[in-house]
Amino acid sequence: MSAPTDELAGVLAALHLNSARRHIFLCVGGGKCAPVEASEAAWDHLKRRLRERRLVDVEGGVLRTRAGCLRICREGPIAVVYPDGTWYGHCTPDNLDRILDQHLVGGVPVVDLVLTTGSLRA
Repeated sequence: MSAPTDELAGVLAALHLNSARRHIFLCVGGGKCAPVEASEAAWDHLKRRLRERRLVDVEGGVLRTRAGCLRICREGPIAVVYPDGTWYGHCTPDNLDRILDQHLVGGVPVVDLVLTTGSLRA
């Protein structure tokens, strides 16, 4: 692995990529699994709540990524949380609050929203 440039190293440090406790990907594309408006509202809510809880760009924080499509295309918006590999359906703003509190912070999946689990294997 090559050493990052100073500019890249600054970006990596600002995001605290090396210390994040979890990473949530939220599907906001296509309008297949949920109406586009519902997906966008969920994304905006997730970003706002993570900032309010001071979990963004901090040591031990939570990373978030807006995904164009997570290929489930049912029961959305869909999210997946890593490193656990827990997939969620029905990620409305209210349900995202539950996922944030219970799983992203507390480490315990929200069982009634889980679609499936499975970590990636090398």
